[in-house]
Amino acid sequence: MHPILSVAMACALACATFARAQAPQSGLSFHDAVGMAWAIDPVRTELQVGHLSARARASAAGSWFAGGPTLSGEYMDDHMLGSNEGYTTYQGGVSVPLWLPGQGSATQQVASAEAASLDEQLNVEHMALSIRVLDAGAAALIARTRVDVAHVLYDATARMATSATRAVHGGELASADGQMAQAAMENARNELAMAQEEVENAVASLEALLGRPVVPDLARYGEGDVMHARFIAPRDMEDNDPRIKVAHRNVEAAEANMKLARRSFMPNPEIGVDAIHEKQYGSPWDDRVGLNFSIPLPSEVRNTPIMSEARNRLATATSQETQARRMVHLEMMRVRERLIAATTARQTTRAAADSMERRAAAQEHAWRVGETSLDTALAARLAAASTRLASARADVEWHVASIRMLIATGIVP
Repeated sequence: MHPILSVAMACALACATFARAQAPQSGLSFHDAVGMAWAIDPVRTELQVGHLSARARASAAGSWFAGGPTLSGEYMDDHMLGSNEGYTTYQGGVSVPLWLPGQGSATQQVASAEAASLDEQLNVEHMALSIRVLDAGAAALIARTRVDVAHVLYDATARMATSATRAVHGGELASADGQMAQAAMENARNELAMAQEEVENAVASLEALLGRPVVPDLARYGEGDVMHARFIAPRDMEDNDPRIKVAHRNVEAAEANMKLARRSFMPNPEIGVDAIHEKQYGSPWDDRVGLNFSIPLPSEVRNTPIMSEARNRLATATSQETQARRMVHLEMMRVRERLIAATTARQTTRAAADSMERRAAAQEHAWRVGETSLDTALAARLAAASTRLASARADVEWHVASIRMLIATGIVP
């Protein structure tokens, strides 16, 4: 009775483990899951702060002057030289830097272009976050399916191990076959434990993204959503991709920066007002007011690095836009082909899983009536479990491919 008691306890342990694996409930839509992840995404906060800063720079560039005022002051007398004539001078002034022709508007254009680029980067981050949530949700669903399959396999091997133990005690089966059945049951228990670990890790990854231990329901999205989605021309899909938009915005920002570099061909001139109060022997007046100006002349030593940096930025942005278009075009092709392959795999693995399940049931029945060996029945059961897991994985991957296709068209279902 000891082996039977051991099998019963193992079954109870497996059931408890399985129930624990099912603790995080599904039912949350993918759209809501992405919304939850977006609400706590730290990159979103960073980009929004950068956007506000760029808008503030654009607003500041609308000022009348190119910078803040400069105060100057002087004090001179003749006492330190040993004289006692009382020559004393107080002089103070204030000056402001002036915009060069077109420099202020060019500065505004650069800041506005950078703000527009950050807007598109927010869309890129939202798209990338959607894909991360999709991958994490798929991993959690596949891990749950592995637990389901491992539980079914454990039940089957435990059932066969119980029958084998009884047969060995009744002298109807060799002890080696009993040990084989017991080993198969222990291997199935180990697989169940490993599947449980995978579920815990997958749910933890989702919780880090969403802030709650929930798993989005991906099964509600499939062929109907893809068929009813409004598809546009491939070129328009690429132009609508946020990654290409942000690359184009970066080119516009680089072009605006190039224009600003040309407008900043010299340091900003300054103009201001000076006031002088002085005491001099025999002087008929002691106060004067006047204007001052400072005009630094252009220099190749200063201008060449500025223009070189602007050219390099424009060249880099143009190159990145070309690379982004190539990458997005290639990804569109891969997403489409993945959906086609996932559809075929879903159909074929489902049929294969049904066939292997019927074969495993037939082999187990044949073993019970003495028509086949135990190792053949166990091998059939293991093959059925493996095929069932492959079918479930293909089903999840088909739903993932469908959602990924929708994301590629700019839709978060």
